[in-house]
Amino acid sequence: MTQALFNNYNRRAIHLVKGEGTTVYDENGKAYLDFVAGIAVLTLGHTNPMLVNAMKEQSEKLWHVSNLFANPEQEKLAATLVENTHLAHGFFCNSGTEANEAAIKLARKHTGKHKMITFLHSFHGRTFGAMSATGQEKVHAGFGPIVETFEYVPFNDVQALEAAVDDETAAIMLEVVQGEGGVNPVSNEFAIAIQRICDEKGILLVVDEVQTGIARTGTKYAWEQTALKPDIVTLAKGLGGGFPIGAMLAKEALFDSFGPGTHGTTFGGNPMATHIAQTVVDYVFTDEFLADVQSKSTYFIQLLNEKLPALEVRGMGLLLGIESPLPVADVIQAAEDKGLLLVGAGESTIRLLPPLNVKRQEIERAVDILVSILG
Repeated sequence: MTQALFNNYNRRAIHLVKGEGTTVYDENGKAYLDFVAGIAVLTLGHTNPMLVNAMKEQSEKLWHVSNLFANPEQEKLAATLVENTHLAHGFFCNSGTEANEAAIKLARKHTGKHKMITFLHSFHGRTFGAMSATGQEKVHAGFGPIVETFEYVPFNDVQALEAAVDDETAAIMLEVVQGEGGVNPVSNEFAIAIQRICDEKGILLVVDEVQTGIARTGTKYAWEQTALKPDIVTLAKGLGGGFPIGAMLAKEALFDSFGPGTHGTTFGGNPMATHIAQTVVDYVFTDEFLADVQSKSTYFIQLLNEKLPALEVRGMGLLLGIESPLPVADVIQAAEDKGLLLVGAGESTIRLLPPLNVKRQEIERAVDILVSILG
């Protein structure tokens, strides 16, 4: 039989047909704990009643009008995202890679320079600019010359970063926690050094919060837990709670560099997307919710360290990684057989990305399954 789809994904065999909260069901009725959450997308789990109602409500008003017209909901959402930060303005698009494309364009346009420093094992997307920013050769392979000029430096290596910076450097771009690259958090020393270099040299700092943003790490943005003070921040994944939306935020000083005609999108930030995203952030950007994420993260890490003491656990909030002594694909398959969905990160890391409203009992069940495989 000829297949209609391209074969550009290594798809798993199970066909998921229904979800509620942290639980999903396949076509045979088997239940799974979903600790993939659409790769950090389902901030509040599957078919969250609040988001379902938000979608129904907006669907009876207006879905899409294009950015030719004023959109007060975009203005409101942007104001919410920059509130109580040093950032001032937002741009909305459809995905993380689009947000990173916008950030790359803005950094180059504002500085008039082309060189950007990113890091080995980083991941910023698969369109040409975002792919070129990604410090992984396997992502570049087969596509010919990539966008100039990106220089890839070892992560958390202050000396290597200092050697790479020069007068032609427009920006330094990083993830606070490298997700796809192995759940590698930025060290305190490295964050301090990055900010010092940017301040001293007048270099823009771009922080990719596509996976770490929107409460995933227990604060609104992961950079808030570091010495980093970015000029540009990119968001997506959890922002829409499952509905496609991305965003780029930036400081006041960059406003004039993104005037009419410099960048655009047909679907980005349409009324449906912004209404749903506003519902998400209004709920998760509360002190109570953020404290709950931090508490569950502490509990999760404590359980893993107690029951799998020989294995390294890394990450922040509910973006955690376990260094696996077994092949990652084998662990993922064994967990799936036992009713737990996982995703890998890098060559040897199991990534744990439950919805942020996961229950403690669900965390305990997930740890028990991991122990049965890795213990």
